[in-house]
Amino acid sequence: MAELITVARPYAEAVFRLAKDAGTLGQWSDVLGTLSLIAQDPLADNVVANPKYSAAQVQQLLAGLLGGNASDEVNNFVAVVLENRRFTALPQISSLFETYKAAEEGEVEADIVSAFPLEDAQVAELKTALANHLQRKVAAQVSVNPDLIGGVKVTVGDVVIDASVAGKLSALATSLKS
Repeated sequence: MAELITVARPYAEAVFRLAKDAGTLGQWSDVLGTLSLIAQDPLADNVVANPKYSAAQVQQLLAGLLGGNASDEVNNFVAVVLENRRFTALPQISSLFETYKAAEEGEVEADIVSAFPLEDAQVAELKTALANHLQRKVAAQVSVNPDLIGGVKVTVGDVVIDASVAGKLSALATSLKS
C-alpha cells in the first residue's frame, strides 16, 4: 500500500498543479474518480495487463469510457500512466488528488466514529467544533463502532482525538502497567 502511494504521489501532484493552474479542479476530480473506479474493476485490470492489447488501444478504450471528459490533457495523462504501467495506482492518484484539492479549498476530511448513531444536530455540532479548532471547513464521514462502548473517536489526517470509553480504559490500563 505504501509503495503504491509513493508511486502515485508525483502523478497526483502533477495533475493537481495542472488542474489548479487551468482552474479545472472539479473536472479532474471527476475524471480521476472515474478512472479510479475503472482501475478497481478486475476486468479492466485484465485488459490493461493483456499483451494482446496495445497501450494505444487501451487508451482509446479508456477515452471512450470517459466520454466528454477525455480532453487532450486527460488523454496525455492516461497515455503516461499506461506507458509507465501505473494503471493500478489510479485509485491512489485520485485519493491524493482529492486530498490536495480539499487542502487548496481549505477543507479537511474528518472520520468520526461513534459508539452509537449520531443525530444530525450532534454531527453538525462536532463539525463546528472541529472547524473552529482547525480553522478550516470540515467534511465528515460518520460511522458507528459499538466496540467504543461510549463517546467518539475523531481522526483528521494523522491527528486522532479519542474521547471514547474504550480509549480511556486503554489509557488507564497502560498507566496502571507502568
